[in-house]
Amino acid sequence: MNALDSRARRWFLAALFALGCTTATAEPIDRKLLGEPAHKVVYQLNKADADYINGILFSAGEMLRRYGDDIQIVITVIGPGIHLLAKQPQRPIPAEARARAASLAAYGVEFHACGNTLKSLHWSATDVLDYATVVDVGADDLMRLQEQGYAYISW
Repeated sequence: MNALDSRARRWFLAALFALGCTTATAEPIDRKLLGEPAHKVVYQLNKADADYINGILFSAGEMLRRYGDDIQIVITVIGPGIHLLAKQPQRPIPAEARARAASLAAYGVEFHACGNTLKSLHWSATDVLDYATVVDVGADDLMRLQEQGYAYISW
């Protein structure tokens, strides 16, 4: 990608955000419009601990600030971490962490919810927040994303 394409993509994103696409209910940015990012990263989030969750969300936010539209970020949520994405969490998840996750999703960060974890809790896709994508098996999701060139970050 040349510098002109990169500037055009950044201008396009700035225009979208200026038009109000920064709310937590905004649809993720369509990668087909922007092309393939130079950087791809997947985080594993598997604990319900507030400090742990905040650390991952902060890191993802910093990566987004650093690379802007030139990074694709996925946070695969498995095990007890699934409560971050629950409409009605059964474990205490700080409101700030839930708000930060929604904000990151509005900026294009993808949240993948482990279907196996949902099954073990007797939950379905309707029990997780709308911005989450349910994947069959979280571990499989991590593996497949790495096979697609995503850097794996474990906390």
